[in-house]
Amino acid sequence: MNSWDAGLAGLLVGTMGVSLLSNALVLLCLLHSADIRRQAPALFTLNLTCGNLLCTVLNMPLTLAGVVAQRQPAGDRLCRLAAFLDTFLATNSMLSMAALSIDRWVAVVFPLSYRAKMRLRDAALMVAYTWLHALAFPAAALALSWLGFHQLYASCTLCSRRPDERLRFAVFTGAFHALSFLLSFVVLCCTYLKVLKVARFHCKRIDVITMQTLVLLVDIHPSVRERCLEEQKRRRQRATKKISTFIGTFLVCFAPYVITRLVELSASVPIGSHWGVLSKCLAYSKAASDPFVYSLLRHQYRKSCKEILNRILHRRSLHSSGLTGDSHSQNILPVSE
Repeated sequence: MNSWDAGLAGLLVGTMGVSLLSNALVLLCLLHSADIRRQAPALFTLNLTCGNLLCTVLNMPLTLAGVVAQRQPAGDRLCRLAAFLDTFLATNSMLSMAALSIDRWVAVVFPLSYRAKMRLRDAALMVAYTWLHALAFPAAALALSWLGFHQLYASCTLCSRRPDERLRFAVFTGAFHALSFLLSFVVLCCTYLKVLKVARFHCKRIDVITMQTLVLLVDIHPSVRERCLEEQKRRRQRATKKISTFIGTFLVCFAPYVITRLVELSASVPIGSHWGVLSKCLAYSKAASDPFVYSLLRHQYRKSCKEILNRILHRRSLHSSGLTGDSHSQNILPVSE
């Protein structure tokens, strides 16, 4: 194993560790906080988190074994199962992000009717559609025997070894990525750009009110005026940064792998094996970044994490104080005798 392979293996191990810990923490927050569970987005987050955990414990270790061994890491049946899950979980992840963007769009554009438009039942129906959509392509690939070990990506995924099926497989691959990656990307762009437009409109209204107030308050201290203007600037940038993060992480993680899969269909363009594995690692890295992008950096999840940490520390302090009390009583008893 050369230095490139060792670096890719290290990247996979790091991605697995971060993904496992962060997604497990999101699950703990969902179990701990009833306020989070009562909201419709919790179903989308739960679906996304469970899919990320499955990918972390099943697909990533097999890819790591494929990188290290430079060959198929398991038997044909297990590899086909892993390829089925790889295709299903990738599509489910993309569509879950699209569902979360639709939820944000409804919440921002229709704030007064959000609870009526996005109930838990509606969220469950969207998750059910996500599963059906995500199952369609791996089921078709399984029926056509297009699941197996792909040496270019050192992983069990979509592949076709028969030259006479190249055209059919190319059409299938193009349709798969159009109805998973491209569809989700279009939904993300449409919904979040609409959210950004509404957020900027509200920022302008707040800025007008703030400037009118500053004009009326003649005796206000210059430092207070500067802080108000700085808050205006941060308010305008906040929504843009969040939406750029949502769309940017989606593109950075998934676009290299999708483009590589499409370029691979053309036999005239050679693709290096190291780039193939790296693009797969980038796709896996979405499982590690999702908990931070969609959950752990939000106020409710941070609050839940603090409560979980305080509860753990409180139990430890009680346990240690109990042990101290026991030892103290044991030291006193012989003296009293």
